[in-house]
Amino acid sequence: MSVQERKQRERADRERLIVATARELAEQQGWDAVTTRRLAERIEYSQPVLYSHFRGKREIIGAVALEGAAEMAAALRAATAAADGPRARVAALARAYLDFAERNPAVYDAMFRLDGGLAFAREDTPEPLKDAFAALLESLGEVAGDGVHPALFTETFWAALHGLATLTRAGRLPPEYTEHRVELLVDRLAVL
Repeated sequence: MSVQERKQRERADRERLIVATARELAEQQGWDAVTTRRLAERIEYSQPVLYSHFRGKREIIGAVALEGAAEMAAALRAATAAADGPRARVAALARAYLDFAERNPAVYDAMFRLDGGLAFAREDTPEPLKDAFAALLESLGEVAGDGVHPALFTETFWAALHGLATLTRAGRLPPEYTEHRVELLVDRLAVL
C-alpha cells in the first residue's frame, strides 16, 4: 500500500469516527450536546483536524443524515422483502419506518428536522436520500391507485408516516395505538 493510499484510508477512518461519535453523542444527549469542541475531545484529535473533514456541525449533521438514509433504506427493503402481497408490504414498510424513527431519534432528526445542508427532491439530492425515497416508492408505487402519480402518492404516505413518528415521539399521540394507526393508514390510503 502506498503512502497516499494509507493517508486516504486514515482520513476515511477519521471521518467515520467523527460521524459515529457525533451520532452517539446526539443519541445520548441530543444534538445540542454535539459541538466541535466536544467531538474533538471525544475522538482525541484537535479541532483543526475535525475542521479538515467537516466545515462545521451542519456538515456533520448532513453526514449523519446520509448514513441514516442508507440504513433506513436497507431496513425498509428488508421489511418489505419478507412480506407477502401489496398490503403486507405496505404495512411492513410503515412499521419499519416508524420503528427506525423510534430507535434512532437523533439520526431521524438529522435526516428530517435539522439543517444538514442537504437538498431534497432536487436534481442534486445526494444518492442515499434518493435511495431512501426509492425504498418507499418500491412498495408504495404499486398501491397508489389509478390516475395517481406513484411518486406523489409516496410523498403523501411518507408525510403521514413522518407525522405519526414525530407526533408520537413528542407525546402528542399515545404510542399504544401505533399499530391501529398503521392499519388505518394502510387500509384508507393504499389501493389494495
